[in-house]
Amino acid sequence: MGQRAKSDKPTVEKNPVKRTAGRPRFVPTLEERKQVEVFAGFGLPIEHIGTLVRGGIHKETVMKAFPDELVRGKAKANVKVAQTLFNKATSGDVTAMIWWTKSQMGWREVQKHEVTGADGGPVLFTKIERVIVHGKDAAQGRNAIDQDT
Repeated sequence: MGQRAKSDKPTVEKNPVKRTAGRPRFVPTLEERKQVEVFAGFGLPIEHIGTLVRGGIHKETVMKAFPDELVRGKAKANVKVAQTLFNKATSGDVTAMIWWTKSQMGWREVQKHEVTGADGGPVLFTKIERVIVHGKDAAQGRNAIDQDT
């Protein structure tokens, strides 16, 4: 990812092409970069991060101006959580150990369900038939079937 100007004061980038309309280009300060990294690490949605930067900026501006900080903040938070989980698992916390084996080692719990019939015997299947008649003569067909039974 590219280099950016890093300063403590909000600045406006000087562009050799004179802008005729619109807002000045957003250039984040070093403090804003640190702030966004922390917020991303806490898991805040980008829309919420945008409301906390310089009185509020659009989420697209956040993504464009702070791509490294968004990724780095989340990565640092994940490392802290992983360290804590690892320490708990290796110190004997059974819940952490179970979670670790399932998520990191691919272990899973398998449940077997066995179905039996009455008194543990085999399941008995009964054949059920039904005649469905379609078309204009459906009523006549039904009457014919009813008469057979």
